[in-house]
Amino acid sequence: VQLVESGGGLLQTGDSLRMPCSPSGRSFSHYYVSWFRQAPGKEREFVAGIRWNTDSADYADFAKGRFIIFRDNTKNTVELQMNSLKPEDTAVYYCAAGNSVAAPRVQFPRAYEFWGPGTQVTVSS
Repeated sequence: VQLVESGGGLLQTGDSLRMPCSPSGRSFSHYYVSWFRQAPGKEREFVAGIRWNTDSADYADFAKGRFIIFRDNTKNTVELQMNSLKPEDTAVYYCAAGNSVAAPRVQFPRAYEFWGPGTQVTVSS
């Protein structure tokens, strides 16, 4: 599955941003789809994930209350809505998908088979 992210850019503190992830030529059915991010000099970290078939979602602690992950059935995309952005949200954001991602492992990058190229999100103060 080839994943394509879009929607990154340069924003200011407090802005909102919505980023879609789409599977090129396929469906997300039976996949667990997540967003990760990686800031310069830091490890890649889990942001949020959703199981397509059940619509069950998981969030990193820093994302709870500010970010929302959801599926758009009409567009066949997984969307990450980010609100109240902060400078510390600056990172490259990656979409990832796996078809055997069990609940305890959703935050581990190695659990995912497919990755997008990433999109840069920069939040200025």
